[in-house]
Amino acid sequence: MKNIFNLIHNRKFKFIILLVFLLNLYVLINAYFYVSQVSYDLQDSVFRLHIIANSDSEEDQNLKYIVRDNLIQYMNSICSNSTSKEETVNIVSQHLSDFKDIAKQTIEDNGYSYDTNVSLGTFEFPTKIYADISFPAGYYDALKVEIGDSQGQNWWCVLYPSLCFVDVTSGIVPDESKQDLQENLTEEEYQILSDTQTPSIRFKFKLIEFFTKNNLLTAKNQ
Repeated sequence: MKNIFNLIHNRKFKFIILLVFLLNLYVLINAYFYVSQVSYDLQDSVFRLHIIANSDSEEDQNLKYIVRDNLIQYMNSICSNSTSKEETVNIVSQHLSDFKDIAKQTIEDNGYSYDTNVSLGTFEFPTKIYADISFPAGYYDALKVEIGDSQGQNWWCVLYPSLCFVDVTSGIVPDESKQDLQENLTEEEYQILSDTQTPSIRFKFKLIEFFTKNNLLTAKNQ
């Protein structure tokens, strides 16, 4: 006991403890700034879609997919020539009422009278996998569609670059979509999305998830 007491009061021991603390603090700060930069770059490069069904009933879930298909079809028609996320968001913002009308009409055509709320903003997304591209949890600009009570399961996808119609069973994202991502991200940031098998890349991906899930990061524009 006396030896432990003497060790605690030893100046060299205190110095080592201080060094360990400062080293850990340095690593934590660097990790935070790294994750912040990657998350914000992704937010600046990606525009997403979030649809929430009225409930988890089979009928409401099927309705969600019909609304999704009609909205994406309209999205593709007005944004077919868009070459950037900023341009895409601008076009969507100018046609926001059209998206609401399409969703409302689709719901009525299928025999329902649910209210619909369509909004454009920055929202929190969970980690999602689209074939061979994985997006870490974080805050993303998105078009959000809430059907009725919006108590059902969600549909999440990427409107720009277009990944909403990716066949997840094939495990392949179109080269055009990948090229759009690469043009707007650094090489390392793109690797984080496309290569979660390499241990170092997987660790960085998990690091982003950790900071986001523990509310250590907030939306860039909030």
